[in-house]
Amino acid sequence: MGNRARRTGRDLAADVAFVLLSAAGGLLVLLVNSSVLRTGVLSGPLGLAADAALGAASCAALWLRRRWPAGVALAALVPFVISPVAQVAGLLAVFNVSIRRPAGIALAVASLYQIAFAGYYLLWVSRYPLWVAWLWALTEFAAAVAWGMYIRARRLLLASLHERLQQAEATQNLLAQRARHAERARIAGEMHDVLGHRVSLIALHAGGLQVRPDLPPEEVRETAGLIWSTARSALDELRGIIGVLRDGDSAQSGVPSAPQPSLRDIAALVEESRRAGMNVELDMVVEEPETAPAALGRDTYRIVREALTNVSKHARGTAVTVSVSGQAGMGLLVSVRNRLPVAQPAGPGLPGTGLGLVSLAERVSLAGGTLTHGPTSDGDFAVNAALRWHP
Repeated sequence: MGNRARRTGRDLAADVAFVLLSAAGGLLVLLVNSSVLRTGVLSGPLGLAADAALGAASCAALWLRRRWPAGVALAALVPFVISPVAQVAGLLAVFNVSIRRPAGIALAVASLYQIAFAGYYLLWVSRYPLWVAWLWALTEFAAAVAWGMYIRARRLLLASLHERLQQAEATQNLLAQRARHAERARIAGEMHDVLGHRVSLIALHAGGLQVRPDLPPEEVRETAGLIWSTARSALDELRGIIGVLRDGDSAQSGVPSAPQPSLRDIAALVEESRRAGMNVELDMVVEEPETAPAALGRDTYRIVREALTNVSKHARGTAVTVSVSGQAGMGLLVSVRNRLPVAQPAGPGLPGTGLGLVSLAERVSLAGGTLTHGPTSDGDFAVNAALRWHP
């Protein structure tokens, strides 16, 4: 009972209509044919009362047509043979089975009623030839089954369309959720790229001041100026990214997006790290770097920047070598190597998320390249990337 769906107002109205229609049809048969059909087994006053009772029971059984459509039809089969008043209720029971059960069950129930009509004919209808009455009953049952099957097919079609609509909405919500997750991951990667390197340089300068509090005022002033300029650059880049994310398309919002780095900017990146106190050398042999695709220059710049950021976090004071070589059609090789530290560096260090190189590896893989990183056999830590450079 708890799992049974409750009738809606529309369902209740349809059930009442079924019962009233069958009762009205039975009453009409009783009134019109009382003088003609009173020669059967239910003749006389008691027979008339029994006929009316069987018809009323068949009409009342239609109230349960939703829960047991085939059972109600089979229960009304015997009254259909004995009672003329139950004829309309039996026809509606067959119609209900055609609506609520597959075609095979509906045809089987209609066939039983068609066979049972022979018994009804023998009891009541003697003034018409058998084939005329049989054909008339066959027409009624065929019409009821056809109409019921049409209604069932239409309901199934509407249910299928509704289910497809729900699936489409669920798929759209899932795609939107995935897009939001991808956008969050992209934003996190951009923020990491922008802030990671700049903050690591600021930490290097500040760590130097903490370790060497006896520096001359000129060097302290110079270091403070480097910290200020680095922090300002980080804020400018961060402001550019936030402006683009807030307003969507930068061209429409009027907020210029931050310029994308290229191969030519790697030298400035290495020089910036060198000014921060990092022992870094650049070996760049690239033919016609200005012809490199924007995506290639951007990926190369980010690889070098992430590697230098990791050195400043985990291996301060070690020597670093940055090598970039290649040409169009041959690809581009990027290598950043540094000696593994033998002891923890002096001064406070910066925590790392461990996701910088992982996200870079995914980005390089999407671009058709490869990126590897880890300790080498000769005591170095190397970040190596092979990127495609189509001519």
